[in-house]
Amino acid sequence: MSEESVDVLIIGAGPSGCVSASYLYDKGCRIKVIEKSRFPRFVIGESLLPRCMDHFEEVGLLDSLKKCDFEVKKGARFIRGEEVCNFDFSKKHTEGWDWTWQAPRADFDNVLANELIKRGVDITFEHEVVDVVFNEDGSSLTTIKDKKGESNTIRAKYIIDSSGYGRVLPRLLNLEKPSELLNQSSIFTHVKDIKRPEGWEGTRITFDVIDRRVWLWVIPFSDDTTSIGYVGPTEFVESFEGTPTEKLAKMLKLSDYYSDRFDGVDFLFNPVEIKNYSKSVTQLYGKGYVLTGNSAEFLDPVFSSGVTFATESALLAAKLITKELQNTEVDWEVEYSDYIKKGVNVFATYVKEWYTGNLQKIFFHKPENPEIKKQICAVLAGYVWDETNPFVKNHDRLVKTVAHIIDMETEKANN
Repeated sequence: MSEESVDVLIIGAGPSGCVSASYLYDKGCRIKVIEKSRFPRFVIGESLLPRCMDHFEEVGLLDSLKKCDFEVKKGARFIRGEEVCNFDFSKKHTEGWDWTWQAPRADFDNVLANELIKRGVDITFEHEVVDVVFNEDGSSLTTIKDKKGESNTIRAKYIIDSSGYGRVLPRLLNLEKPSELLNQSSIFTHVKDIKRPEGWEGTRITFDVIDRRVWLWVIPFSDDTTSIGYVGPTEFVESFEGTPTEKLAKMLKLSDYYSDRFDGVDFLFNPVEIKNYSKSVTQLYGKGYVLTGNSAEFLDPVFSSGVTFATESALLAAKLITKELQNTEVDWEVEYSDYIKKGVNVFATYVKEWYTGNLQKIFFHKPENPEIKKQICAVLAGYVWDETNPFVKNHDRLVKTVAHIIDMETEKANN
């Protein structure tokens, strides 16, 4: 069994792992990235938010992405029957990027990984972390296994777990805890979008609300394929009989807006089901390790927050580890955990209030309040740490308050 030593071992080569790796490598750290899959590989989370563009730019990965023909995302559309709510990222409270991408993650992640490999970053594919032992000083000995079953070990001063849905350290260290969010499940696939309308109508990302807790996502890509997926209570998804293909085909008939567009189209792969997808952990860091992105928390796909949390936490983790390697003291509870939780809590409120129906009332209320819409748009763009935004600073009560005002106005109008 061979052994090597590094400053930082990064588990996972998705956007989170690549952002951490790019920052640390540029700072002269000895790093190694271990990835269980072989790229390109399918993964969900295909809709980004403008906030993550800041992260890609800061670590020098943005130019490689701009060279690709990914579909530009300038906002998002929510529809409910005849009601429509459009958000334009250029009309938001917080200054920052007003566009991003919606892209097949197999291609997107592959671009990031290949860019790092070109620079000389050590990324090892098709290797799985099977065991980690931490010493009192936080250093660790990690055992990894290749697809042939052969093992070797890596000594590291720090570990960044960017394993996403693999959730390596939460499993190995018993850090999992139940999410406080509702039990929701999803079923999704890609289709050849042969009936796609021309222009923005055909390419904008849309959330089609079927019921308060049931909705359909439609994420068009630049290659004329589209990601489609239903989200609903676990019991709702389980209530449809048949194969995954038969189940999703039946669900698509529930959409008045999209049933014709996707009627009879071929699914490009058997639909994938994820049950009770919301995840949480008891802590975001420990002596010698830090959790980033979905390896720590996954909320809900309704506002596409996954990649943004992944890159935000990855960049911050890399910066704090660099400080410690330079013998600068770091307060991980304040500088990492408290900071990340602030953003997570904002989006968690929006997810909860979406499913209570309060946020939907605000979205579809007419006439629109332009200032409220700008403030909410900044949240939907991923700027959830900007406390100059009332819908960030007072997120835990402001959504409820505005929804209550709408209820009172509606009751008054009906009397």
